[in-house]
This record gives sequence, C-alpha cells and structure tokens, in this order.
Amino acid sequence: MFDYLIVGAGLFGSVFAHQAKINGKSCLIVDKRSHIGGNCYTERKEGIDVHVYGPHIFHTSSKRIWDYVNQFTSFNSYVNRTKSRIGNNIYSFPINLMTLHQLWGVSTPDEANKKLNDVRKICTNPRNLEEWILSQVGQEIYEKFVYGYTKKQWMREPKDLPASIIKRLPIRLTYDDNYFDDTYQGIPSGGYTSIFEKMLDGCKIELGVDFIAERKILEKLAKKIVYTGKIDEYFDYKLGELQYRSLKFESETFDGDFQGNAIINYPSQDISWTRIVEHKHFTPERRLSRTIITREYPAVCDRHETPYYPIGNDENLSRYSAYKEMSLNHSNVIFGGRLAEYRYYDMHQIIGSALKTSNLEGLY
Repeated sequence: MFDYLIVGAGLFGSVFAHQAKINGKSCLIVDKRSHIGGNCYTERKEGIDVHVYGPHIFHTSSKRIWDYVNQFTSFNSYVNRTKSRIGNNIYSFPINLMTLHQLWGVSTPDEANKKLNDVRKICTNPRNLEEWILSQVGQEIYEKFVYGYTKKQWMREPKDLPASIIKRLPIRLTYDDNYFDDTYQGIPSGGYTSIFEKMLDGCKIELGVDFIAERKILEKLAKKIVYTGKIDEYFDYKLGELQYRSLKFESETFDGDFQGNAIINYPSQDISWTRIVEHKHFTPERRLSRTIITREYPAVCDRHETPYYPIGNDENLSRYSAYKEMSLNHSNVIFGGRLAEYRYYDMHQIIGSALKTSNLEGLY
C-alpha cells in the first residue's frame, strides 16, 4: 500500500509528491492526461518550447519559492512585456505611462495623473469589475482595453464579474511595462516539462487514468489521497456545478518572425481570439529561424472541457464554500490546487500552497 495516492500530476501534486519522496514516503501519481505537468506542460517543436495550454511566465517575490524551483532548472531573464493591438495600432500594456502617452500625449507622471483625475468615474465602493476599472482609468481606456477583452474572455458583461479579476492588472504612472511587480521572473531554460520530470523522478506514475471513474479501486491503494481535481466532481456535483471558463488553441508554424513579441492581446470584439502567443520569444537567447504562434480563443466550459479560470462570483463562491465544508468530513483526503480550491493560482502560489500542505504532513 502506498502512503499517498496523488490525483493529478500538475504543480500541486508534483511538489507534494517530491516532498513525500525525499521524506521516504511512497506515492502513486495518477493523471487522466497522457503527460505530466498539468497546464504547465511544454512540448519541444522546431527547437521551441511550446506552451501547450497557454503561456506560463514564472514570477515570484519569495526567495524561498524561487530557490525551491531553481533546484530543478535554470531560468532565463525573460520579462513579460505584453502589447495590445487595437486596429492597426500597437499599445504598451499593461497600462503604464507609455500607454497614456500613446493615447493622450502626456509624458510625465504628473500630466498623466491630472488627465486620469479628469476622466475617472467617482465610485467610493466599486461593486464589480466595471465600476472598479472606471474608477481607476475612466471610460476611454475601459472601452479600448478592458470591455471587449473581458466580455470575450468571460462571455459575461464586466458589470457581472467581481473586481478581483481586473485588480490583478497593474496600472502605473511610470514607463515600466513589466507585466509583473515581482522580484524574480523568467522562463525555464529546458521548458516546464523538464521541471516535472525531475520532481517526479523515482515516483510511480500512471497516465491516462481517470480517478473519478476508477476511484473504488484506486482509493484502496493508499493510506491517504491528495486530490487536485475539481472539488465539485469529487462530490459527484451534489451541490451543483462550479463554473469555469475554458480555452481553445490554434497553432501555426512559419519561417522567420510573426509578431516580434511573445504575447499580443486583441481586446476588440470584432476579433474572435483574445491573444496571439509567439512561443520562441519566451527564449530569445536561442535565436531560432522558425516560429510557432498560437491563437487563444475563449470557450464555454462544461464537464468535458478543460477548466481554466474559476468564475468567482457570489453564487460560485457560496457553492464552493459548501463543498469545502463537505471536504472537512474526509480526513483522509487532502484537497489542493486551483481546481480543488476553486481559486486562480499563479504558479508560485501553487508551489507555496503545496509546500505549506506538505509541511502540515511533516514533509517539509
């Protein structure tokens, strides 16, 4: 019998498995996909590490987590500087002084702040995404950069979404166009999959295994279960389904360079994709002659689609709280990760959560 059955070979499950392994515990890891790595999975094609499930840029301000992940790989110095294309114009993004200069001709923080004070919509208690962003940048920026992108991505009006979604986006009155504010940032030199291979080296892994379909057999194989799948699915949707947004991807290969940047957003509603990713720009040090792009499309998420983004409105959060209450009665099951906790985690946050959980198990 194994000490742990780990359901899901993504970040949470893999970090937990690694900590269990180095502490002398036995693990069986199962995943319904044909590969390890979850949504961080990368494939090497044309010398390019393709981010199969969308772009992943590692960033953190925690030296502990940075040191932890660096034991499995080295990182390049990539800094995420997204652009936004509206018609024939390319804007600096996220919103910074260059964006405001391109829009309004302002060139100093003081000029930008005065202009923003003129256009902001006064709202002392923003109740949703729309009210919050209007209170920060006003109508024009909202309509150009936020409204169309948000409606495409979530298939909902921004006024029907929580402000927490947009608060992740920095707004700066400097020319700093780094998407993240963290101390450490980069892309693994060998792709993300190599990290998981090193984490899980020596562990027993079975791929193409659906835990939910085979749970009666699998649950008997270990003393304890680490479950990283959808919490509502674990409980057979007894309290109803939690809602997610999904994604679809279309990739093409070309000679040369396609767009000159790793990520370009397309916020206009007349363009069906939300962004184009050109994967080779995550590792510019390779200087490759071929390129692969991926157009990313928002998609409805049903039980058969891959869930990406939890829709954290009041209804869903209330339902999740009820499921979490149910989980407290399952002392032999650890629920962890973005699906089991119904939370949009960045990679460093998942690692931190997995380390904290393994520490509670005496594994860190």
